[in-house]
Amino acid sequence: MSAPPTFNHPTIGPDSFLTLHYRLSGPQGDVINTFTEKPATLSLGSGELSPAVEQRLIGLAEGVRTTFELAAGEAFGERNPDMQQWVSKSLLKDLGDPLEQYAVGDVVQFPAPNGQGSFAGAVQQVSADAVLFDFNHPLAGQPVTFEVHVIGIL
Repeated sequence: MSAPPTFNHPTIGPDSFLTLHYRLSGPQGDVINTFTEKPATLSLGSGELSPAVEQRLIGLAEGVRTTFELAAGEAFGERNPDMQQWVSKSLLKDLGDPLEQYAVGDVVQFPAPNGQGSFAGAVQQVSADAVLFDFNHPLAGQPVTFEVHVIGIL
């Protein structure tokens, strides 16, 4: 009697291109959840996921579904008070819609200074002539649960 065939599933390496479902959540619940939508495609090493999350993915095989717990600050660093900045409303008008109204909790996309991509800031306070934004990642300084289902590896 011969042994059953074995199937070698590809595993994730440091520069793999992936198709996957994932969910990032913190103490207040989900921040990103692709399980209810189409899967995400991303390239490891491109900065789309934090280095700590990428390290957890390396070595996983195609088809695996698992969950990781990351300690407070491990996934996205500690909260940095210097990442809270006041931005004048005149500058905001120059960057976007001059009629935009800002409210606490809003998340606003800003163009990166080098013109490559964008970054987000969450509104913390609004004054007569400026808005205080927090540019820390929403999960900075918090424990993170990362659930992943690896669909494909290229």
